[in-house]
Amino acid sequence: MYQKHIKRLLDVVLSFCILLILSPLLLIIALVIKLDSKGPVFFAQKRVGIHKSYFMISKFRTMRTDTPEGVPTHLLENPQQHITRCGEYLRRKSLDELPQFFNVLRGDMAIIGPRPALWNQYDLIEMRDETGANDVMPGITGLAQVHGRDELSNAEKAKLDGLYAQNISFMLDLKCFLRTIVKAGSGDGIVEGIQARQDSEENR
Repeated sequence: MYQKHIKRLLDVVLSFCILLILSPLLLIIALVIKLDSKGPVFFAQKRVGIHKSYFMISKFRTMRTDTPEGVPTHLLENPQQHITRCGEYLRRKSLDELPQFFNVLRGDMAIIGPRPALWNQYDLIEMRDETGANDVMPGITGLAQVHGRDELSNAEKAKLDGLYAQNISFMLDLKCFLRTIVKAGSGDGIVEGIQARQDSEENR
C-alpha cells in the first residue's frame, strides 16, 4: 500500500512544497551561477532509472563547461580544476541537488531511493541487478547516501540499495530523510577525484 500509492503522493506533495518554500534560494543560486562562470544554470546528465530505463537528471551546474562528459567527479584526475568557485560550496552543501525535486514531480525519481547511477557505471548497475535495487524508483537520497555516500565501494552501495528495495516503508523513508537533512550541510561522505578516493579507501 505505502510503496504503490502513498509514497508517490508524499513525494509529489513534499517536492512541490520544498520547491515553493525554497524558490527564493533557487533564484539566488541561479543568479550566482550566471555571475560566477560562463554557461547554463542547470546541468543535465543521463542516469539509470527504474527497470534500467534512462532519464536526464537535473542539477545546478557546478563545473566548467569544458569538463569531460560522462565521467563521475570522483574519477577525474584533478576535479578541482573543473569545479567553479561557487560550485565548490554548492557541492559541499548539496545545494546543487535541489533541482532534482523537479525530477520527482516529473516521475523520474522519488525523494528516497537508490541514488541513480550514471549510464556507464556498468559494474554498479550489474550489482544492483543482483540485489533488486534496479527495480525501484531511484531517489535524491537513500540508505547508501546516509551511510557513507562516495566513501562506499560499489559493492557496499549495491548491498545497501538492495536492502532498501527489500524493506521500503514509511519509517525507513523518514529515517533516511531526517538523516539526510542532518548530513547535507556537513559535506560528510563527499569524495572528489581519484586520489581522494584512494586515500579514503586506505583510511577505512
